[in-house]
Amino acid sequence: MTGTVGNQNETLGVTEKTRVRVAPTRAVFDRKVLNQIIDESYVCHVGFSDGNEPFVIPTLGWRNGETLYIHGSRGSRLLKVLKAGGTACITFTLLDGLVMARSAFHHSANYRSAMVFGRPELVESETEKLQALEVFMDLIAPGRWGQTRETNQKELAATDVLKLQMHEVSVKVRSGDPIDDDDDLTTPIWAGVIPISQKIGPPENARDNMEGQHPGDYSAAFGNRWYQ
Repeated sequence: MTGTVGNQNETLGVTEKTRVRVAPTRAVFDRKVLNQIIDESYVCHVGFSDGNEPFVIPTLGWRNGETLYIHGSRGSRLLKVLKAGGTACITFTLLDGLVMARSAFHHSANYRSAMVFGRPELVESETEKLQALEVFMDLIAPGRWGQTRETNQKELAATDVLKLQMHEVSVKVRSGDPIDDDDDLTTPIWAGVIPISQKIGPPENARDNMEGQHPGDYSAAFGNRWYQ
């Protein structure tokens, strides 16, 4: 899934909220890396507070340039709180591998993560809402929006879309081998990485498809993650 590029060469700023304090050498300040994480993740987790209670809700998120979008049922707790002016921390995570060290203490994971902070705004314009939903649809299945029936007013009324400019963000990445203590390097214990990769497809037909219906070619959205 690839969103509109935006300013790929921009260096991400740092605030007290976004500063990486644990393993700061893993902090990344390249917007291109941020965009790649969001484009590959599909699922994000939205953290927010409702009264005195914290909540973290998984949902689908996508971007168009430097604007992040989420959507959902108009009556959901998440959207009600955020539409009322609540702030959010939206997190995307990709797990790339399990890091196997010579000691249990130094086992780790290779990952890419991004956190976006801010106060999402409701997309008020029906035209802008439809455009945002079309971008989302075409990110996960190029051309699919034009193949579906037209979205009706009832469906639009039941769906809210929120947007957030990605101005305050934090990106953290771990990659590579385990980092063992020097004294452990001479112990006869295997160390390394167990990679984790995502394969997408092949499409599975719905049981109630009409005869002669076939899926479109959506492989362009997924690159080398599309099944072979």
